[in-house]
Amino acid sequence: MTPITEVEGRRLSLSNLDKVIYPASGFTKGEVLHYYAATAEVLLPHLRDRPVSFLRYPDGPEGQSFFAKNVPPGAPDWLPTAEVTRSDGATRQVLVQDLASLMWAANTVTEFHTPQWRAEAPARADRLVLDLDPGPPATVVECCRAALWLRDRLRADGFHVYAKTSGSKGLHLLAPLEPTPSERVTAYAKALAVEAEQEFPELVVHRMTRSLRPGKVFVDFSQNAAAKTTATPYTLRARSEPTVSAPVTWKEIEACEEPGQLVFTAGDIAPRVAEHGGDLLAPLFDRGLARALPTGSAR
Repeated sequence: MTPITEVEGRRLSLSNLDKVIYPASGFTKGEVLHYYAATAEVLLPHLRDRPVSFLRYPDGPEGQSFFAKNVPPGAPDWLPTAEVTRSDGATRQVLVQDLASLMWAANTVTEFHTPQWRAEAPARADRLVLDLDPGPPATVVECCRAALWLRDRLRADGFHVYAKTSGSKGLHLLAPLEPTPSERVTAYAKALAVEAEQEFPELVVHRMTRSLRPGKVFVDFSQNAAAKTTATPYTLRARSEPTVSAPVTWKEIEACEEPGQLVFTAGDIAPRVAEHGGDLLAPLFDRGLARALPTGSAR
């Protein structure tokens, strides 16, 4: 029998709680749900008001996975949604606004991916993101070298810059913005990536071409585009272990000498939130820290 529970007055059917989702560690679906419930206080602000895309992997990272944007059939009628205009027309996407909608989504076993804009201001980004992706044999250690230069470069333009792991191999850098058309943010981010490659041609590449990437850090600026999404802070990832896209400090980035130093799993997050007194990315919500893009060029 499928367990029925009530979350904030909403009835939810939670299924297969003993199913092992991460075989390498024996991490079950019930533990996935517990992780998201325990992390809701810091996760929900990053999801709220942003149309969510889901990477679902109900049979674990080794099973079939699929990316979903539309509201799925059978979704409860109380689930918050927003109309989103895409190149192929208008559709509706889920908004994860509260613990009930978070638990409904978590029950499908998912990664959460969100755009840089909110539903009430589509295609107007309120944050900038740079995705640093290492091409083997480069690792997150090389990403840290690139991240420090990009941090200083963004600071020179007046931005407050924060970082998180991707939960996979790399790093994400984020900066709060005054709401800005996504195409302008993309152009600015591309100029930064090109500049980084010019400064460190042995370390950085700004083009996605696979043949250019071995041993280098690809600075992906494209996730600022209105149609793109980025792994949401605190989401679990579909990896062999229940790794998390975890906020990190600049001291941790400066001190990173081994890839394992910046790998965090579900069990690490509650102690880290407690240690740091809350969400390291909370300043992203401080509109007093938001900055406008510089006029003219990337500088």
